[in-house]
Amino acid sequence: MTMVFGIPLQALLAQLLLGLVNGSFYALLSLGLAVIFGLLNVINFSHGALYMMGAMLAWIGAEYFGLGYWPMLVLAPVLIGAFGMAFERFLLRRLYGLDHLYGLLLTFGATLLIEGIFRSFFGSSGQPYEVPASLRGSTDLGFMVLPIYRAWVVGVSLVVCLATWFVIERTPLGARLRAGTENAALTKAFGINVPLMITLTYGFGVALAALAGVLAAPILQVQPLMGSNLIIVVFAVVVIGGMGSIAGSIVTGLLLGVVEGLTRVFYPPGSSTVVFVVMAIVLLVRPSGLFGRES
Repeated sequence: MTMVFGIPLQALLAQLLLGLVNGSFYALLSLGLAVIFGLLNVINFSHGALYMMGAMLAWIGAEYFGLGYWPMLVLAPVLIGAFGMAFERFLLRRLYGLDHLYGLLLTFGATLLIEGIFRSFFGSSGQPYEVPASLRGSTDLGFMVLPIYRAWVVGVSLVVCLATWFVIERTPLGARLRAGTENAALTKAFGINVPLMITLTYGFGVALAALAGVLAAPILQVQPLMGSNLIIVVFAVVVIGGMGSIAGSIVTGLLLGVVEGLTRVFYPPGSSTVVFVVMAIVLLVRPSGLFGRES
């Protein structure tokens, strides 16, 4: 058996692949945060609760309405995105121009409210959510047996992340979004409805969180607090990649998932803290993050 630093090569490759699965969730969630902060300058602390809402809606759809995975994969992000647009329109918009702290406090309060409502109706115990029949089973890679659903999660996350980056960075629509957030008055002079663009952007960022929740539902236990711990790690990913950097969030999310997987092989107790150690090192060396712009 081939060994690498005293570790069987098969175990090492298996953890790398599992780390890539976790990294795909980090990338998708941090992408939504980066879109909202990079374009709207809002620190959305409710992102974890919205991720939970996506998973819970998928479970509710199956449990109470007989809606399977595929309809909810579309419906949950649309519904949560609409909720996010209403939240931005009637609450968050009032705080634009004020210190970031006010937006952080509002979204943190929204997190507590959302989690409390779901706990009161559904309790705090985890609920199982079945993998769709078309994605069940596994494939033998030689060094490990990979569930087909986990491969699907990685593929979808990569496609969504790259498509979002392309739209924002390489299309006229993305140019209008960036222009509207950097110089709203000038953009309005060209006849562009900047408030509507901001609302749609926030809704899209929120929909990304809900999409990640639906993707996670068959892997994790669906419960009202499932986003609480994950959002701290995702914020660390965004800080490491550079606040507001779309590419930074994608690349850093995937890389940190792999680093976390490697840490489980060489030093399992450190797997839960390695992300924060990396964040501390990056902030000491480059405070703006790996892909962020220097002030």
